[in-house]
Amino acid sequence: MIVKSKTEDLEIFITVVDCGSFTSAANLLDNQVAKISRSIARLERELDVTLFNRSTRRVELTEAGQLFLNYARNALETLNRGEEALNNLKGTPKGKLRIDAASPFLFHQIIPYMEDFQLAYPDIQVNLISNENIVDLIEKKTDVAIRIGRLADSNLYAKNIGSSKLHIVASPRYFAKFNKPQNLAELKEHKLIGFADSPKLNNWFLKQDIPITPTITASNGESIRQLALNGNGIAILSNFMIKKDLDSKTLIEVLPESVVSPNPREEVNAVYYKNSAASSRIMAFINFYVDKFRL
Repeated sequence: MIVKSKTEDLEIFITVVDCGSFTSAANLLDNQVAKISRSIARLERELDVTLFNRSTRRVELTEAGQLFLNYARNALETLNRGEEALNNLKGTPKGKLRIDAASPFLFHQIIPYMEDFQLAYPDIQVNLISNENIVDLIEKKTDVAIRIGRLADSNLYAKNIGSSKLHIVASPRYFAKFNKPQNLAELKEHKLIGFADSPKLNNWFLKQDIPITPTITASNGESIRQLALNGNGIAILSNFMIKKDLDSKTLIEVLPESVVSPNPREEVNAVYYKNSAASSRIMAFINFYVDKFRL
């Protein structure tokens, strides 16, 4: 029997399902919406079925589409595993590797060693993606993600790569204007820097129940670091992003014994799907970086 479905059309079909719309799929694949539409139309014509019910805002799978989806995923997974096996015969991992991490982790832990990684694995094409929130690995076509904090995903394989202690810090410039807090109660008298879009990250895991009410907020840890460095207030930040600042005394730690440790915010894991076809590339990345990370 001749298989009529083209691999590219199957990939686009699955991406539309995962993204929920033609537009989102086009953005993720960096294609025009018209190309996505033509691909789905061609696949429906070849299969002689309707795969999606279209509406103005979203597309939903028909019964036939839902049935075909599982076979399409399995087929592409098998092909990817076959290509991976052939690459492994050649001795070195090869292909695309999409890595997701919060921007501070990218800036301070991954990017500084990326040149060395590319020298070690010249056939791996790396795509670094910065997301401050947890992403769906399938929906975002992500191979491996670095996640800070305790994991809740049961369908992901997790490689624990350590823990990164939290420090309460501010710049010498700030402490030149305001006295250092001598106890947790005095924190309420200071300007505090926190997260705008993730209230749970404003839990500082203090040994006393002191409410943390930020006077200035930012959407990611790197912005909070920059605010602290420029004298805007006191923040709590992970060691992986401020170790050099502490060593150079551009940030000063206060109340070092006041943070509960270990705590859920200190965990650092690399996560990926157990059946990922990019497993050799993922393990190459993890094994290379596990000795590089300075948490």
